[in-house]
Amino acid sequence: MLTELIFKLSAGAHRTRARLRGRVQLIPAARRGQPAPAGGPPRTRAAVVRLGACAVAGAVTVAGCAVSAGAGARHHPQQGAAAYWNRSRLLGAQPFAGRKQSVAIAGRSHLAGPRSGLRIGALFERDASGNHFCTASVVASPGKDLLITAAHCINGGKNGTGYRRDIVFIPDYRDGREPFGVWTPAKLLVAPQWADSSSPAYDVGFVVLQKHDGENIEQVLGANRLGTDYKYIYFVHVTGYPNSSNAPITCVNWTSQWTTTELRFECGGYTGGTSGSPWVIKFSPRSHTGVIVGVIGGFQDGGDSPSISYSAVLGPAIQRLYRQAEAASSKG
Repeated sequence: MLTELIFKLSAGAHRTRARLRGRVQLIPAARRGQPAPAGGPPRTRAAVVRLGACAVAGAVTVAGCAVSAGAGARHHPQQGAAAYWNRSRLLGAQPFAGRKQSVAIAGRSHLAGPRSGLRIGALFERDASGNHFCTASVVASPGKDLLITAAHCINGGKNGTGYRRDIVFIPDYRDGREPFGVWTPAKLLVAPQWADSSSPAYDVGFVVLQKHDGENIEQVLGANRLGTDYKYIYFVHVTGYPNSSNAPITCVNWTSQWTTTELRFECGGYTGGTSGSPWVIKFSPRSHTGVIVGVIGGFQDGGDSPSISYSAVLGPAIQRLYRQAEAASSKG
């Protein structure tokens, strides 16, 4: 039985990388042919743990929502997140501090075309160390207002920093431009196993967005579905933002098992901000949608090499967290 703790936004940002085997199939950019820019930091190390039988989610309410009673529940209204992120701050945002700098393997991933990343966007946030960014994507929900990303992108975990602040989502972000506007969150949800101990098996988070110009994000962009089967071998499309000044990159390859609770994926160029990038199967070139079976995160916050990335298995505990996010989404 899941208990929802409704909190409020407070803190910074993170990133991810991982591992795999198999030949890499490249997706050429629809209108660009350059390889992804070299460089960009990987992620920090975390202990691998087994997925528990039950996840109790921690949720933060961001704007104008009541706080439910609960141990340690706090409410800190946040104003002006969208106004904070001017073009200079967007371009200057960095992947999370504390990661080693690594050189991306050129020529294996490619810049995504203008529509290939339409259901993804850059997720910007800040903490005491500065402005940071990750990747997030739209996932189907009753309220049509839900994102999926890595938990470490929105919550500091066992470091005790809590939820990060001034979070905004910019879909199809490119080089400081905001083609679909700047979206702000209403609620943030991570499992307590992440918030309390940074368990990599729970490094998945959900963001309920507020409406923008009277519309929900899914009405504007569409959405991917969340996968409900629990496998280790998938043929996935992975698209994310390696840095804050360019377009997203994309690559396809087979996943493999890393642990009983984590997957790995191999393709070069996945530095810094690709934490939270969705792993999509059954991808339709016509609709540019598919089924999400993972997000870059988990072991080493997604991996300390730009050529190997990880994801938590979206098993029963993550599915329960998703259902809680759906319930929060449907409440508006």
